[in-house]
Amino acid sequence: MRLRVCHLYPDLLNLYGDRGNVLIFCRRATWRGIGVELDAVSLHDHARFTDYDFIFLGGGADLEQGLVSKDLEKKGPLLIEAAETGVVILSICGGYQLLGRYYRAQDGTLLPGVGLFDLYTEAGGKRLKGNILLQLAPELQTEMRQFYDRREAKPPTTLIGFENHSGRTFLGSSVRPLGMVLKGNGNNGEDRSEGVCYKNAFGTYLHGPFLSKNPHFADLLLARALSRRCGEVGLPPLDDTLELYAHNVMKKRLQKGFVPVRRV
Repeated sequence: MRLRVCHLYPDLLNLYGDRGNVLIFCRRATWRGIGVELDAVSLHDHARFTDYDFIFLGGGADLEQGLVSKDLEKKGPLLIEAAETGVVILSICGGYQLLGRYYRAQDGTLLPGVGLFDLYTEAGGKRLKGNILLQLAPELQTEMRQFYDRREAKPPTTLIGFENHSGRTFLGSSVRPLGMVLKGNGNNGEDRSEGVCYKNAFGTYLHGPFLSKNPHFADLLLARALSRRCGEVGLPPLDDTLELYAHNVMKKRLQKGFVPVRRV
């Protein structure tokens, strides 16, 4: 059993250690004896995205997003084709925004997006940052419960992470949010939505290696990638005692209103 993984624009979209999510996805596969082939794809590279099982895009600053936006004029239709065939895609912040219809920067510059997600993003005047807690979308909770029933364990129904973005993202009617904000700002600081789901493609503002704080969600992505490649395949459990302990500690702190962010 072998999975093909694509890290898209690793040299341009990698703010706050977003690359860690690729490492975590690959490591959780190899710990289970699943082989992984990892490719880096950047500007002007050609790739058949339908050949991959998992594609990752991180976040970047406005300059890097401008470069990527132009390159996506060619790659965008191929990414949409991959999403329609069920390839698992995870995008964060700038990558998430560019998979939407457009991103408008603070100076008015309009960066066209791929249109894979039915959403748009406008830069706001104030950054939305801090630790964030969200309740997963109901259908994802159901999938997670079925997944954990086979392990006779109870899965978390929440995601935790850190957001840091000026963009305000608004979802269209053909997509649904990844979850609803319990603490933090989320997509736009107004409607409590956070992230997006479309088939096996996900976008989120949870920056950095957030899969390390949410191993249950990492396994959901891995299970979906395996299912597309190999059909129904069991995913042996890993010892996530420490990871889930850390998740629950932070969850309780956020529920109590403790936000450990250093102001400088």
